[in-house]
Amino acid sequence: MMKSVQRAFTVGLLLSVTGLASAAVMLKDGHPGKYYVKNGDTLWDISSRFLEEPWQWPEIWQINEEIGNPHLIYPGDEIRLSYVGGEPRLTVKRGVQETVMSNGVVKLTPRVREIANDEAIPMIPASAIAAYLKEGLVVTRQEIKEAPYVVGGRDRRVVFGEGDTIYARDNRTQWEELEQGYGVYRTGEQYVDPETNEVLGYEARQVGLARVSNHEGEIVSMRLTDSTEDIRIDDRIFSTEDRRVRAVLYPSAPETKIEAQVIRFFDRLNSVARNDVVVLNKGIRDGLKEGNVLDIFGKGEVVRDRQLGDNVALPAEKTGSLVVFRVFDKVSYGLIMESTRPIYMNDIAKSPAGSY
Repeated sequence: MMKSVQRAFTVGLLLSVTGLASAAVMLKDGHPGKYYVKNGDTLWDISSRFLEEPWQWPEIWQINEEIGNPHLIYPGDEIRLSYVGGEPRLTVKRGVQETVMSNGVVKLTPRVREIANDEAIPMIPASAIAAYLKEGLVVTRQEIKEAPYVVGGRDRRVVFGEGDTIYARDNRTQWEELEQGYGVYRTGEQYVDPETNEVLGYEARQVGLARVSNHEGEIVSMRLTDSTEDIRIDDRIFSTEDRRVRAVLYPSAPETKIEAQVIRFFDRLNSVARNDVVVLNKGIRDGLKEGNVLDIFGKGEVVRDRQLGDNVALPAEKTGSLVVFRVFDKVSYGLIMESTRPIYMNDIAKSPAGSY
């Protein structure tokens, strides 16, 4: 009886605010009593050691002076599992901080609570999503039409690379809010909803970075500071000022019921798995936010019923889970965190069971 009490208990998920149903938080079989955080850990991996559903991590924190924010955890911290009133609670004891002195001696000092947030371990592997946060962009046809664009460069060339000077034109606003740095983008794949055939947006892929060197009316001169491909005439210019890599995301279930489909892979042909990035056909307008966790389901196989002689579709099975890390109006990017089988195009991603 006690084991079942320890294994499952109900946590109210902001019922009075969101109207969501209660979700059962399950401790994982064989979970440790304590764990020491190491460099390279992620919040998701640590949560997976204790919980069946890692996104429920914040629900069993014992709020204390050591950790006011359960998402900010640092290498050297000790995480302990205990029970309060028969319910599991996770607490953290701050570890020590290593400082290498000029003479090579390593000085150990207790960590204080006022630690820079960028030293905290990330929720998900930062290296797996950094390029998509900084370089990926989804835009509308109107935004493509209105964006400034490359009109030429020196010596009448038509392709350019790092170190070259290009000229870009903005005949709509004449660069009225001119910035120093911009991204050079090339529009690519059109995202279409597989159910409604609605055009959800257009993929814009960053192919270079540029710094403004001169401005005269509609034309600015830019020096290319980086290029991953040849820069071409008609490539679009978009701001990069508001896009930063977020080291810490906050795991949560969506506040509304979500049922999305996988509509795009990156660098994969037939299927994806753990640590791959996918595009979903739902976004801000559907209620998705950064940090939302979705379960992924593969379509059930169709088998022949030998008794009745007809075909039967088997139930869909959970094949993995993902974390949404970037959200646009009608689509979003998600990182596959777990996969028990290959994940295919048009597989379903929906709110975790019991979260709505």
